[in-house]
Amino acid sequence: MILNKNIILTGFMGSGKSTIGRILAKKLEHSYFLDTDSLIESFENREISDIFANEGEKYFRKAEKRVFNWIKNDVKNAIISTGGGLPICVSEIKEAGIVIYLKVEFDDIVKRLDEKEIKKRPLFADLTKARELFLLRDEIYMRLADYTIENRNIEESVESILKLIK
Repeated sequence: MILNKNIILTGFMGSGKSTIGRILAKKLEHSYFLDTDSLIESFENREISDIFANEGEKYFRKAEKRVFNWIKNDVKNAIISTGGGLPICVSEIKEAGIVIYLKVEFDDIVKRLDEKEIKKRPLFADLTKARELFLLRDEIYMRLADYTIENRNIEESVESILKLIK
């Protein structure tokens, strides 16, 4: 199958966007995987935790917007994993491709993350605040998505996405 537009995976931190994105990119001809958080780190030449610590969240969100604009204008046929907050700050996300929300319950996300993964995610430092953020973002993810996939099983989610985009 050849992809003729971008597929944008949204969802909360730890919902499986990068894992599923890489698998999809391998299965689709002439497609490739991009992760907006990795792109920000490349563009900024430093880690996200460093950006948050030294510049703050507001600066990070501006960097996210710059990356999105580059994707929207210059990227085609990609599977794109967004940072958890990108859809919150970029309401025009559909302009860059088909948006798929990978929905995972908060408690299941917490079970998936080890200590190293939590350290990479500055907004996960306080689980109570992270849960509140999850509830707030869930509504926005649902509203902005073209499709929502309950991501309980990676292989099933990949197959569901492939059926959707055919």
